[in-house]
Amino acid sequence: MTERAAEFSSNLTASMVIDEHGAITEFPVAGLGSPIRALATADGDTHRIHRTLVLPSLTRRRLRAWAPFVDETIRQLWAESYDDGTDWVTEIAETAPVVAELVGVSQHLRDQLLTSAFASFAILDGVVSRDELDDAVNSVGQLMAFLDEELHRPRVVLPPTVVGDLARLVNNSDIDHDVATHILVQLIVAGIESTVGHLVSLAWPLGQRPEHLATMRDDPPRRDEFIEEVIRLDAPFVGHYRHVVGDTVLGGTRLPAGSRLFLLRGHANRDEQHFNRPDEFLPGRDDGAHLSLGRGIHFCVGAALARLESRTALDFLLEHDADLHIDTNAPQWHQSLLARRLRSSRLTVRQADIRNRAMV
Repeated sequence: MTERAAEFSSNLTASMVIDEHGAITEFPVAGLGSPIRALATADGDTHRIHRTLVLPSLTRRRLRAWAPFVDETIRQLWAESYDDGTDWVTEIAETAPVVAELVGVSQHLRDQLLTSAFASFAILDGVVSRDELDDAVNSVGQLMAFLDEELHRPRVVLPPTVVGDLARLVNNSDIDHDVATHILVQLIVAGIESTVGHLVSLAWPLGQRPEHLATMRDDPPRRDEFIEEVIRLDAPFVGHYRHVVGDTVLGGTRLPAGSRLFLLRGHANRDEQHFNRPDEFLPGRDDGAHLSLGRGIHFCVGAALARLESRTALDFLLEHDADLHIDTNAPQWHQSLLARRLRSSRLTVRQADIRNRAMV
């Protein structure tokens, strides 16, 4: 799609809704070329400008300074929630305020931010009712009002935050205020959904494939390979929309102007023409890069943050001895066309190990 961006716009003109009977309808969002387009839903030079403004806040160098905070947060949440086990989804992944902290929102509103972010994502979920969509639209409005206040809130930026960076750009007239607000909405909603989803997907294969535990404990460089294979097979975002700008042909199929595509990245990651034994979990594979984080100009701006959180969480889990147990029975997945996220995942560790580590 990158090579044909002029034909397939990233503008989100509508999302897909599937009702309980399987009927597919559209949920209009905004017209093609609407001025509210920002960052991920913008095309061409507009996207490049927004990306250039945001990336300095999300560089690997800047994010490395956040690594101790991520580690401390995970350890604190584990210590507070562990009682003969903990729910990795609800007690750790959904509670860790890493994205909110990095963005720079008010401390006392972070729980509300998580709720608003999940509700807002329902507009893209697809498997929701019309009433849920109406609630999601209201939630987006509340989130935008909250972020508007954050852009105006006086702050001392230590350490630097995304809100602080964007606020300075707005004050210097380098970016429109409404555009800055839409960028923040995208970063927070997508950032929370993707990081929570990936942290959940990271623990899940440890329960399914415990044979990798010893290997990664003995050979830490193998951990990054494990993470990349998790991202390939369990992409936090499995798809995205595109709007067909003019009559064209894709893969031998004629597409009329105004039609919409749903790109299944998760399916592309299992393409046997590009991956050897694509349905198997093979860390360290060297048969091509996955598409879970996008490709080209729309490559995920938060990729470095996702990998930082993943490695920190995996390092923490691997500190526990071989009695780490992850319940993989009867999984309940969040119903969504775009996101892949477990609703719950129980983790337990041998009690002696917990006590020994508490004494260190």
